[in-house]
Amino acid sequence: MADRHETEIEARAIEAAAAEAASRAAERAVEDAQRPPVAPMEDVVDRSDVERGERIERKRSEEPGFIRFFAELNLGLILTAVSIVVFKTPNHFAFGGTSGLSVILSTLVPQLPVGAFMWILNIVLVILGFIFLERKAILWSVYASFALSAYVSLFELLFPGGHSFTGDMWLDLCFAVILPALGSAIVFDIGASTGGTDILAMILKRRTTLEIGRALLIVDIGIVTVAAFLYGPRVGLYCVLGLFAKTLVVDKAIESIHLRKVCTVICKEPLKVEKFIVKNLNRSATISRGYGAFSGECVTVIMSVLSRREAVQLRRYAREVDPGAFITIVDSSEIVGKGFRGVM
Repeated sequence: MADRHETEIEARAIEAAAAEAASRAAERAVEDAQRPPVAPMEDVVDRSDVERGERIERKRSEEPGFIRFFAELNLGLILTAVSIVVFKTPNHFAFGGTSGLSVILSTLVPQLPVGAFMWILNIVLVILGFIFLERKAILWSVYASFALSAYVSLFELLFPGGHSFTGDMWLDLCFAVILPALGSAIVFDIGASTGGTDILAMILKRRTTLEIGRALLIVDIGIVTVAAFLYGPRVGLYCVLGLFAKTLVVDKAIESIHLRKVCTVICKEPLKVEKFIVKNLNRSATISRGYGAFSGECVTVIMSVLSRREAVQLRRYAREVDPGAFITIVDSSEIVGKGFRGVM
């Protein structure tokens, strides 16, 4: 009987403690709901800091000017031309597109170099573009087509002979994929293209119901198949690898250019961290309220999208003001909004 009585007393004590804890948690939740997570930064930082941040934000959001646009477009075309002359042509790498078809035609008609066939093919595509498309829509594609042909012809003069620099077909394949992928990523980042089959893609989109990606892939596979018959199964398999690797590397290169870090910070000094983001990094943040699953305590959650360098600075500062800070940093390659230039 005594044991049962003691058990009942302990059970009542536990229930009373739980009820008291729940009551305190409810009171704390009401207080937290009535209190903003942090003070607005416009009331904390100086007006000069706000104006400087707005100027930097506008600069980040701006599209590249004409000089930068023209320079980056030509840089991408030069990288592509180097890969065609130095790495693709000596090994007969025909991955598709006008360059791949030009490599095959140059083999069938050895009197003409790859650059000459690129001129011929691009002129034909440009004429078709002027027939089926609006001139304004293909202006930069026309320039890119002719500029790429000119760069290829120039590098053929600078690097005559058509022999591999390395003598290693696998190494040449790597650079034959990486260089044009990087060039395409630079060009796509500014909203332009490398011309060539891009004009054909615009025509198909405007004039037919065909899926552009599938149609161009079929053309590329056809070019690779012809290359396999002309140059043998070894080169053909290298071309197959190059065709699929090119798509993957281009996507990764574009993602790398636009890569940003989405940072989430939970710490004991949220006001200091928010002020650091606004004043030192010239960024903004989204503040929300959260609750610990175990403790039930209210915490301030700070989320901000930063560059890689800024994310490192934020992580270092947050750990300085609170060694126990909880920080998550994840990658994002598509950020559209104020302070960021969207993907074209």
